[in-house]
Amino acid sequence: MIKVAIPLAKGFEEIEAVSIIDVLRRADIDVLIARLDDNILAQGAHNINIGTQVHIKDISSDQIDMIVLPGGWGGTLLLAKDKYVQKLLCDMDENKKQIAAICAAPYALKQAGVLKENYTCYPSVEEEIKLNGYKADGDMVVEEQNILTSKGPATAICFALAIVKKLKGEKIYKELKDALLAKDC
Repeated sequence: MIKVAIPLAKGFEEIEAVSIIDVLRRADIDVLIARLDDNILAQGAHNINIGTQVHIKDISSDQIDMIVLPGGWGGTLLLAKDKYVQKLLCDMDENKKQIAAICAAPYALKQAGVLKENYTCYPSVEEEIKLNGYKADGDMVVEEQNILTSKGPATAICFALAIVKKLKGEKIYKELKDALLAKDC
């Protein structure tokens, strides 16, 4: 079974995390909800708590097919500073495994040195991410090499569907997209 890790750090964007987890599980993808600290419940930016299953330090790149980072500025800053998240991102990229980030979370990819030249993110985060040669794209979801990025809460379902398409193929993507009434994705 395809396995995806989603680390949740205090201040994560709940709409993004829950939408991604839900859509991936509907596609029969095994989702590991990871924590960065000893608290089993991760607190989102809007005080919604979500239970986690595993500590991020206990996940290695050979155990998962993809890592997906939800946004939320507070959570993103913690993801960008966490040595286990940063190492996992580097290992995933080195092994050409799939990496995805939405909203502010591409900032954590930049910190790990894995963000590619073309990406998208939440508009107010662009200035924090920009590096020489990098450009943010206006599309809802941008793919370059093994990296998928997306803009923010309103693009979360389309982003999750793009992940499904990448991991499970066109048929499952289309079936799920139709079932979710996501005609604009």
